[in-house]
Parts: sequence; C-alpha cells; structure tokens
Amino acid sequence: MEAALILHVLSAVVWVGGMFFAYMVLRPAAADVLDAPQRLALWARVFSQFFIWVWFAIITLLFTGYGMLFAFFGGMAAAPIYIHLMQGAGLAMMLIFAHVYFAPYRRLRQAVAAQDWSEGGRRLGQIRQLVGINLMLGLLVVTVAAAGRFVI
Repeated sequence: MEAALILHVLSAVVWVGGMFFAYMVLRPAAADVLDAPQRLALWARVFSQFFIWVWFAIITLLFTGYGMLFAFFGGMAAAPIYIHLMQGAGLAMMLIFAHVYFAPYRRLRQAVAAQDWSEGGRRLGQIRQLVGINLMLGLLVVTVAAAGRFVI
C-alpha cells in the first residue's frame, strides 16, 4: 500500500508540476525571447519528451489509484466523496490529455515539420488552453488529495 501511494503521488507531481512549469515559466519565457519558428520547434520538442512522462504517469495513476481504492476502501461504494472527486477530475484530465496528444499536438508536429508557422501557432494556442484547464483540474486534485478527508 505504501509503495502504491508513493508511486501515485510522484506520478501526480510529475504531471501537474510539469504542467505548472510549462504554463507559468517556460511559456512566458519562450514567448519573450524566441520568434515563432524557434518557439514552435521548442514546444514540439518539449511536448515530445514531456508527454512520454505523462503517459507513464497516467498508467501509474490508474493502476495505483484503483488498486488503493479497492484494497483500502473495498471498492467504489465505500469510498468517501473526496476519492470520487479525485477520480472524476483525474479521469477528466486524462481525457483532455488524450485529446491534446492525438489532435492538436499531432497537428502541431505536422505544422512544424511543414514550417507552417501560422497553423503551428493556432495548434499551440489550442494546447495552451487545454493545458491551462488541465492545470486547474490538477491543482484541484492535489488540493482534494491533501485536504479532502478533512474538509469534504
């Protein structure tokens, strides 16, 4: 149980922390110092590496989360509401990520390869909005995980 909890928390930290860094630090810094072709190529490269970690995080979160849910609470019916809130927000995050990965990110890579900077900028803007939503959901999940049993 302890190992599952540690892996679960570390996976969430990698994913949510990576989004926070990308959205709040890298995005404004890159916008200030790079022109569109360099910025779009940078983001395509950053996402290609970060998204591998997100896929591992998602797999780990699903296995450890449901493992702990059934081992510790005995299943969904016995789990407190904060567990259901974490699960729902986490699943929403996973669906948003899958959409980002299979639609706008794929199109961003294609635009960068074709040097279509206008299309690449549109796709990066779309990714930025969805990552912003996922970041808010991720921060909510972290808050519920840390304090849910005390306040909900």
